[in-house]
Formats: sequence, C-alpha cells, structure tokens
Amino acid sequence: MALLLLPSDIYSITRDPSGSLFFNYMTAPTTIDLDTELSAVNSILGSIGQAPVTSLVFTNPEIEFIYNLLKEANLEVQSEGWSYNREDHYKFTPDTNKHIPIPNNVLQMDVCEEEVYRTTDVVKRQGKLYNKVEHTYEFDKAIDMNVVWLFPFDDLPQPFKRLIVAKAAGRAATQLVSNPTLVQLLAQQEAYTRAICMEYECNQGDHNFLGMGHDQGYRSYEPFRGLRR
Repeated sequence: MALLLLPSDIYSITRDPSGSLFFNYMTAPTTIDLDTELSAVNSILGSIGQAPVTSLVFTNPEIEFIYNLLKEANLEVQSEGWSYNREDHYKFTPDTNKHIPIPNNVLQMDVCEEEVYRTTDVVKRQGKLYNKVEHTYEFDKAIDMNVVWLFPFDDLPQPFKRLIVAKAAGRAATQLVSNPTLVQLLAQQEAYTRAICMEYECNQGDHNFLGMGHDQGYRSYEPFRGLRR
C-alpha cells in the first residue's frame, strides 16, 4: 500500500521490536500573526542581509536607524491619504477662547466644500486653526473638515504595512548597503505592494465618477433589468 506524505505534515517514523513501521503525524501549525513594529524592523534587516533582533532596544545605532526609516516611510505613506485614514465632514469645535486646537496626528485638513464656497481658508499654525481670510485664530462656530489622520503602525491595514516595510527596506539598501541590484529588486517589491494597496483602496473606498459622498445613493443603468418582463 502506497502512503502519501504531504509537505505540510510533520511526521516521525518509529520501528517496533517486530520490525513494523509506525508513522506519527502532526499537522504543521499555521502562523497568522500580522506585522508589528518588531517584525517590520526584522523584515528590513533581512532585506539587507542583517540578523533579526528580539526587541526594539536602541543600544545598536543601526537598529535605531532602521526604526527611524520605518517611521519615515509610515509617515509618508499615510500622508498620501487613503480610505482608512481619511475622514470627511469631521467637526472641529472652538474652545472657550474661540480657538480650535488641532491634534498632533492630523496630517492634512481642508474645509469641506471649500472648492465650491470659498469663504474660508484655514491652515494649522501654532497647533491651532488659523483663518487666512479673516486673519484670526478665533472662530464663532464649529467647522466641518476633511481630515487625513496619522495612525500607529500596528493599527494599519496589512497591505499598507507591507508597503511601508518595502519602502523603508529600499531606503535601507540605498543608505546602508549601496547595492544597485538590491535597490532595484526592492523597488520592484515596493511597486508590487503598492499595487496591492491600490486594489485595497478601490475596493474599500467606494469611489465613483459622480463624486458622491456618504448618505447618498445612485443606481446606474443595469442592462439585465430590461429583460425582467
């Protein structure tokens, strides 16, 4: 009788005193852990041929440098504004001094429908909202803003974690190794991970040609309905 051994199986073979063979099977465990900052740093280290670390202790200057590259890539990728970190019509309310403080994790912001009603032009100055039209920090009412937020690395969707790691790995190869071939290979990997992020964005963003936002609906022409008679 033939016995099929699967590559994913872990097994051992034992023989009893009579000479009979016994196969002991154990299915290999499946790892489903998502990326963390530690695994991201180890991925970057592995891409440039360095050994992984067990903790993010910055006694080694190279590890701190790699971690800073990861933070830079994280900031740049999230600054592009994606469906997971962009929030429209977010209300900012003035405090008792009529000032509107801006959280530190705001990467971009703009007044809703400012491209139509150009009565307000605001920017962030000194940690507060500043009105460039009225030249003042004071606001009499709440303002709805379109905001791009900065989130911690561990809270990001997995496709964007891989894009950030790929971008940081390319910079590490450029600045620490200076191997043109390796840089080119990592650039191809970054392009691949960006393509996955674009697919995620198209599926998750619910974009349409009409530019319709939330709480709105539109059903386009569906040819099959002409056959329902």
